[in-house]
Amino acid sequence: MVEELVAAGVAVGCAGAVYVMAAARVVKQYERGVVLRLGKLQRSVRGPGFTMIVPFVDRLRKVNMQIVTMPVPAQDGITRDNVTVRVDAVIYFKVIDATEAVIQVEDYRFAVSQMAQTSLRSIIGKSDLDDLLSNREKLNQGLELMIDSPAVGWGVQIDRVEIKDVSLPETMKRSMARQAEADRERRARVINADAELQASKKLAEAAHEMAEEPAALQLRLLQTVVAVAAEKNSTLVLPFPVELLRFLERSTQAQQPSAETSGPPAAAAPGPPAAVPEPPAAVSGSSVPALPEFGTADSEAGDPAAPGASKTGQD
Repeated sequence: MVEELVAAGVAVGCAGAVYVMAAARVVKQYERGVVLRLGKLQRSVRGPGFTMIVPFVDRLRKVNMQIVTMPVPAQDGITRDNVTVRVDAVIYFKVIDATEAVIQVEDYRFAVSQMAQTSLRSIIGKSDLDDLLSNREKLNQGLELMIDSPAVGWGVQIDRVEIKDVSLPETMKRSMARQAEADRERRARVINADAELQASKKLAEAAHEMAEEPAALQLRLLQTVVAVAAEKNSTLVLPFPVELLRFLERSTQAQQPSAETSGPPAAAAPGPPAAVPEPPAAVSGSSVPALPEFGTADSEAGDPAAPGASKTGQD
């Protein structure tokens, strides 16, 4: 009798152990358990920890409540301004209602993925290329709203959606590069022109000050000489003072009116002709010969055979 009781106890214990092993479940901290008893949903969601179900009657489905990071495959599309682009994104979502995630949708991960791809293509068609490149925050918000609207009924909450990369054709990249280069060159020219305008205004003010104070120009000249001499150059070029040129110009202008008022020199008044002195007469009884006339002397000097000419040559 005792042996039968012991055997029955052992059998009951083994059956209990098998039952416990079949009914025992462990739900992790980041999971929730949804129990279906004979296909019917049990409203009580099993929390984290150790829990028991009825073997062969209940079915426990664990739902991960962590944030899921899902990449959205790259989608080809045409923007509103007729540019072909290829855009990929990433989506972050989590389950907030385990019961709805199990009952309302067959596979909430696949459903969210397909909804994200469809919404991404729709956003590409409604946006311009400039918005895709520079205004991504607004597009991310619109994409998140488009995905989150149907996902609420699945017990899923969209946490964040980000557009990762926008791929453009090579021809479009080159065109955009040329446009950016031209824009930078335009801005550089405008900045240079503005700098020249400001510099000319400052130089005009400096010239006005130096015109009022001539010594300032000399001080500036000395400063320039000191700056050039500091480099230990073998040749030093000094500029010609502009004030000296202005002084010479004023002096020339002052002399021209005086010369014009003086006029040409006056001509001599007509009068009787001056008396021509007569040649001295020959002294009678003297051995001094009479002087020849000037014309005769000149003619005789021109004739080498004349005795006066030979005498003149001997003298």
